[in-house]
Amino acid sequence: MLEIIQIPVLTDNYIYLLNDPVSGETAVVDPALAQPLLDLLAKKGWRLTYILNTHHHWDHVGGNLELKEKTGCNIIAAQLDIDRTPGIDIGVRDGDFVSLGEHKASVIATPGHTIGHVVYYFAKDDALFCGDTLFVMGCGRLFEGSAVQMWTSLQKLKVLPSSTRIYCTHEYTQANGHFALSVEPDNLQLQRKMIEVADLRLINKPTVPSTIGDEKATNPFFREDSRSLQKNLGLENQSSVSVFTELRKRKDSF
Repeated sequence: MLEIIQIPVLTDNYIYLLNDPVSGETAVVDPALAQPLLDLLAKKGWRLTYILNTHHHWDHVGGNLELKEKTGCNIIAAQLDIDRTPGIDIGVRDGDFVSLGEHKASVIATPGHTIGHVVYYFAKDDALFCGDTLFVMGCGRLFEGSAVQMWTSLQKLKVLPSSTRIYCTHEYTQANGHFALSVEPDNLQLQRKMIEVADLRLINKPTVPSTIGDEKATNPFFREDSRSLQKNLGLENQSSVSVFTELRKRKDSF
């Protein structure tokens, strides 16, 4: 199995270090900072092979150049972000694959948060590194893309196996959950989830990863077809895109 190490940095970011124990190849997803990675690589005795960037925002690429200079790694990011990703070596597009030893990730384009956003899905490892497209009980703000683009992107993730673990890059869960309860207060699974989340955060434990299955049960941005949610929004029998658009608008000012 792919070894995955979650590293909290800054206020609420997560960096992910991935290692294939057979080949020794190692990748980092969205390194906001270099030094925590360099320290951990030295402790583990691993050499960094790749950086996998999901999008160009500074808190996802801030460590790129220092890591590349000190390890000689190759930086993989969206071809669309070739002019906005520091140190990029390999540009990828929707449908491409990235290999880490025996482990293969499919690249899925998910425009919305940014135009060039991509995610990395390791199917055999049941692991999705989704950057700022999908959060636990939430989704990314629409800084560059449209609501239709983000809705379409989320549909690509929603159909992944329910057991897929989602490794997002921010600890936004509690705030997202409060919003989710405001639009679907009668969701019993959501109520139970929020109790679990509160217990974890009380002892400063991460709420990430979640799973696609959990998100389909609790994340309002995966539940635009819920009758109770539509009723609470006053949008019964409206299109999924219309419901999603209203949800995103309300979350922006929540």
